Amino acid sequence: MEFTQEQQMYAEIVQKAWNDAEFKKELMANPVAVIEEFTGKKVSLPEGKTIVVRDQSDESTMYINIPAKVQIDAELNEEQLEAVAGGVWDPTGTGGGCTGVFPFPGFPPILTTL
Repeated sequence: MEFTQEQQMYAEIVQKAWNDAEFKKELMANPVAVIEEFTGKKVSLPEGKTIVVRDQSDESTMYINIPAKVQIDAELNEEQLEAVAGGVWDPTGTGGGCTGVFPFPGFPPILTTL
Protein backbone atom coordinates (compact mmCIF):
# COMPACT_ATOMS: atom_id res chain seq x y z
CA MET A 1 0.00 0.00 0.00
CA GLU A 2 1.35 3.39 -0.98
CA PHE A 3 0.83 6.39 1.27
CA THR A 4 -0.34 9.77 0.01
CA GLN A 5 1.97 12.73 0.48
CA GLU A 6 -0.27 14.01 3.29
CA GLN A 7 -0.23 10.61 5.08
CA GLN A 8 3.57 10.50 4.81
CA MET A 9 3.83 14.03 6.24
CA TYR A 10 1.54 13.06 9.13
CA ALA A 11 3.73 10.02 9.88
CA GLU A 12 6.85 12.20 9.91
CA ILE A 13 5.25 14.68 12.33
CA VAL A 14 4.19 11.86 14.68
CA GLN A 15 7.67 10.27 14.50
CA LYS A 16 9.32 13.60 15.38
CA ALA A 17 6.90 14.09 18.29
CA TRP A 18 7.76 10.60 19.60
CA ASN A 19 11.48 11.36 19.44
CA ASP A 20 11.58 15.03 20.46
CA ALA A 21 9.77 16.05 23.67
CA GLU A 22 10.22 19.78 22.98
CA PHE A 23 8.78 19.43 19.46
CA LYS A 24 5.79 17.52 20.90
CA LYS A 25 5.22 20.22 23.54
CA GLU A 26 5.32 22.98 20.90
CA LEU A 27 3.11 20.96 18.52
CA MET A 28 0.47 20.59 21.21
CA ALA A 29 0.63 24.30 22.10
CA ASN A 30 0.58 25.74 18.56
CA PRO A 31 -0.02 23.01 15.96
CA VAL A 32 -0.50 25.21 12.88
CA ALA A 33 2.74 27.17 13.32
CA VAL A 34 4.76 24.05 14.18
CA ILE A 35 3.37 22.03 11.26
CA GLU A 36 4.05 24.91 8.86
CA GLU A 37 7.61 25.28 10.14
CA PHE A 38 8.24 21.52 10.04
CA THR A 39 6.80 20.94 6.57
CA GLY A 40 7.63 24.24 4.92
CA LYS A 41 4.03 24.33 3.69
CA LYS A 42 1.11 26.53 4.64
CA VAL A 43 -1.69 24.87 6.58
CA SER A 44 -5.00 25.82 4.96
CA LEU A 45 -7.95 25.04 7.20
CA PRO A 46 -11.58 25.69 6.29
CA GLU A 47 -13.01 28.76 8.02
CA GLY A 48 -13.90 28.06 11.64
CA LYS A 49 -11.77 24.89 11.86
CA THR A 50 -8.83 24.34 14.21
CA ILE A 51 -6.26 21.61 14.78
CA VAL A 52 -6.07 20.01 18.22
CA VAL A 53 -3.08 17.83 19.12
CA ARG A 54 -3.42 15.50 22.09
CA ASP A 55 -0.64 13.34 23.51
CA GLN A 56 -2.02 9.82 23.40
CA SER A 57 1.28 8.04 23.98
CA ASP A 58 0.40 6.79 27.50
CA GLU A 59 0.13 3.04 26.89
CA SER A 60 -1.94 2.52 30.05
CA THR A 61 -4.80 4.55 28.57
CA MET A 62 -7.04 3.73 25.62
CA TYR A 63 -8.29 6.66 23.56
CA ILE A 64 -11.38 6.93 21.41
CA ASN A 65 -11.68 9.63 18.77
CA ILE A 66 -15.24 10.52 17.89
CA PRO A 67 -15.19 12.25 14.49
CA ALA A 68 -17.69 14.86 13.42
CA LYS A 69 -20.93 13.45 12.09
CA VAL A 70 -21.16 13.87 8.33
CA GLN A 71 -24.28 15.70 7.28
CA ILE A 72 -25.69 14.43 4.00
CA ASP A 73 -28.16 16.43 1.93
CA ALA A 74 -30.62 13.70 1.02
CA GLU A 75 -32.77 15.76 -1.33
CA LEU A 76 -32.51 14.66 -4.96
CA ASN A 77 -33.35 16.66 -8.05
CA GLU A 78 -35.64 15.24 -10.77
CA GLU A 79 -32.76 13.85 -12.85
CA GLN A 80 -31.24 12.10 -9.83
CA LEU A 81 -34.63 10.68 -8.82
CA GLU A 82 -35.09 9.30 -12.34
CA ALA A 83 -31.63 7.71 -12.25
CA VAL A 84 -32.27 6.14 -8.85
CA ALA A 85 -35.61 4.77 -10.02
CA GLY A 86 -33.78 3.16 -12.94
CA GLY A 87 -31.09 1.75 -10.63
CA VAL A 88 -28.05 3.35 -12.30
CA TRP A 89 -26.53 6.76 -11.82
CA ASP A 90 -24.18 7.99 -14.51
CA PRO A 91 -22.70 11.33 -13.44
CA THR A 92 -20.54 11.54 -16.58
CA GLY A 93 -23.27 10.72 -19.10
CA THR A 94 -20.98 8.16 -20.73
CA GLY A 95 -23.01 5.07 -19.97
CA GLY A 96 -20.92 4.11 -16.93
CA GLY A 97 -22.26 3.39 -13.48
CA CYS A 98 -21.91 5.18 -10.18
CA THR A 99 -18.43 6.45 -9.41
CA GLY A 100 -17.02 7.52 -6.06
CA VAL A 101 -15.34 10.86 -5.52
CA PHE A 102 -12.25 11.19 -3.31
CA PRO A 103 -11.38 13.21 -1.43
CA PHE A 104 -14.94 13.51 -0.26
CA PRO A 105 -16.66 16.84 -0.88
CA GLY A 106 -16.23 19.09 2.16
CA PHE A 107 -12.95 17.45 3.20
CA PRO A 108 -10.19 19.45 1.49
CA PRO A 109 -6.52 18.63 2.09
CA ILE A 110 -5.06 20.83 4.83
CA LEU A 111 -1.53 21.21 3.47
CA THR A 112 -0.79 23.43 0.51
CA THR A 113 2.47 24.57 -1.01
CA LEU A 114 3.70 28.04 -0.13
